[in-house]
Amino acid sequence: MAILFMSKTPGEAAAYTALFADLLPGQDIRVWPDEIGDPEDIEFAVIGEPEPGVLAGLPNLRAVLSLWAGVDGLLADDSFPRDVPLARMVDPLLTTDMTHFAIHWVLHFHRDIPRYIALQQERLWKPRNYYEASERRVGVMGLGNLGTHAAKAISGLGFDVAGWNSSPRDIPDVETFIGPDRIWPFLARTDILIVLLPLTRQTRGIVNAETLLALPDGAYLINLARGPHVVESDLMAALDSGRLAGAVLDVFNQEPLPVNHPFWTHPKVWVTPHIASKTTPRTAAAEAAIDIRRLLAGKMPRHLVDFDRGY
Repeated sequence: MAILFMSKTPGEAAAYTALFADLLPGQDIRVWPDEIGDPEDIEFAVIGEPEPGVLAGLPNLRAVLSLWAGVDGLLADDSFPRDVPLARMVDPLLTTDMTHFAIHWVLHFHRDIPRYIALQQERLWKPRNYYEASERRVGVMGLGNLGTHAAKAISGLGFDVAGWNSSPRDIPDVETFIGPDRIWPFLARTDILIVLLPLTRQTRGIVNAETLLALPDGAYLINLARGPHVVESDLMAALDSGRLAGAVLDVFNQEPLPVNHPFWTHPKVWVTPHIASKTTPRTAAAEAAIDIRRLLAGKMPRHLVDFDRGY
């Protein structure tokens, strides 16, 4: 029995194998692409960035553990073995980092920091009153682990927080809107929209001309999930028309963002290079090791992906 580790990120293989040596003593850890050995030996795979076709060539594969919270990249591989359980990463540190990033931008917009940055450039001293947190309506689109954690934390800061999700959620002090029909009242009461949805067939392009028009005038968008959630031309139109006051985009349809893309220079867009949160080897290896020990004991891993839903 062997465990295959696969990642395209430089240095990750060495970091994870060292951690697994302590966390999973005695286990045979193989590294893609040079140290796979006999593919028939591999029963479990721990995967960062996927390489299409590799998993389909492992005849005795029993489970795949993703190092990422989102599994859309893995599921985009048509050869991915659908009869093998797939578990997504739920890492407390990744979740906390994402929440911190969301809070930063909520406060940035809530306190009208873009205006004061512009005033500084003109050396103008023009203070003005601001809303109380309870008067600012924040909406979290997607109430999985990341969205729920962010919604709770932002609510704890005194904001009026609501969430929209495809399935029921009960979050103290957070109003929830469930199902496709309830997206419209959710958007209508949202001044700052945070997107933390998984990328699926249903959510691709969900931030479009129609949904942006449903937001109040002067709303803000914070997309921390996946670039294809947003129809870029519709977002640009909403910004240029003044309907939307600004957008923070950490993810894009094409990454890295092309140097000639208009988002780079748009005065109402803040671009960050997919850094809202990250998978940290120290904590992610510990989470993966828990599931490998479960598998060795004949149990299923946690956080299993529903292939039909895509998350």
